[in-house]
Amino acid sequence: MAGHGAPGRKRGRRRGIWSRDFGLFFTARAVAKLGDTMLPVALAAGLLQYGYGAGAVGLAMAASVGCFAGLVVFGGVFADRFSTRLLMIGADVTRLVTQSLAAVMFFTGHVVLWQICVIGAVNGAASALFQPGVASTVPRLATDVQAANGAIRVAESGAQLAGPAVAGMLVAFASPGLVFAAHATTYALSALCLVLLRLPPAPADSGAPHESFKRQLVVGWREFSSRTWLWGVIAIWCVLMVGASGPAVPLVATEVTQEHGPRVYGLINSALGAGTVVGGLVALRLRPRRMLRAGSVALFGFALFPATVGAGLTVPWMMAGCAVAGAAQSFWGVMWATSVQTQVPREVLNRIHAYDVAGSLAMAPVGQALAGPAAGLFGTRHVLLAGGVVTVLVASMLLAVPAIRGLVRADAPPVTGGSPPPTRTERRGARRP
Repeated sequence: MAGHGAPGRKRGRRRGIWSRDFGLFFTARAVAKLGDTMLPVALAAGLLQYGYGAGAVGLAMAASVGCFAGLVVFGGVFADRFSTRLLMIGADVTRLVTQSLAAVMFFTGHVVLWQICVIGAVNGAASALFQPGVASTVPRLATDVQAANGAIRVAESGAQLAGPAVAGMLVAFASPGLVFAAHATTYALSALCLVLLRLPPAPADSGAPHESFKRQLVVGWREFSSRTWLWGVIAIWCVLMVGASGPAVPLVATEVTQEHGPRVYGLINSALGAGTVVGGLVALRLRPRRMLRAGSVALFGFALFPATVGAGLTVPWMMAGCAVAGAAQSFWGVMWATSVQTQVPREVLNRIHAYDVAGSLAMAPVGQALAGPAAGLFGTRHVLLAGGVVTVLVASMLLAVPAIRGLVRADAPPVTGGSPPPTRTERRGARRP
């Protein structure tokens, strides 16, 4: 993490990224992402096929995200108390079961909204146990954390590029049930990769097994709240979840599916995935000294995701806008993940990441649940256009906070040549010993 010199970084690129174990983790993340990007197509097309509307699609998505956001903090404590690899395997097996049940429901035509929501909630709970371990697994497998995050982002982006298009074809020529069955299979493959993974031991003993569950939660919160750049980003991100990103997922799905069909919605999502590939590749090469400032500038481009659909542009223009939005989102994601993984001590990283994820997604189910009523009151396209405006405001707010825009990357070389000493913001953002 912080403090590694040039030789260490070169070693990370050669051995850490392309080792057998990182390759297994890389594959697990890619195949899981493939299934996850197929799911919105299946939910939107499947529920619409059985007479449900945008509100039902939003509720089904909110059930999973809401349960995940509510439980992921506890998942972070579990990840510090038990084996992260075993927790991730168990979560994958659970999601294999839930998505198989959903496939049976759509295959048999017995589709009841509350049952779909329950399945989504269980799926979200399993994800809450899985996700915290991801943050600590990356630095344990790779010395060059940014390159590792960039490589994983490219892999996930490639899956996102293929997933929606494949899902759209399966829905159009077969049924939504087949998409759920394929989604279940991706979790089986992910679990298999994690079973074969040999995860190196944690570098430091956090004392987790000797502390009470409540104490670990308190320590995690103290570490989280002591970093202005960290909680500042999360607080601002809640605005994006309620006003833009949360409503955009179900509303874009229903708007494009109703106007152009599931295959076009698949193409829109594939364009978004193509953009994320580009953003991940750029993040592999570009190493800004102030990562969050660079990511915030890029985030302006994400406004095009809801705005182009809300403006009722032609399919090619919507695809172009989504490609730019995907690149912006991907670049920000690598900058943010790397900042968290390198600025926070590893012994509390699972808990910090859990608070990060919980805060980032806490308002997403609110935005998704409000998507239907807001669309009914103001119109779907107006809500999507407003989402574009909110995204611009969020990116501006991130740049307006000194602790966020001034955070210096952990492995940045010291300033020399008579330059002024680090600012107070830079010193505060540095990783604690």
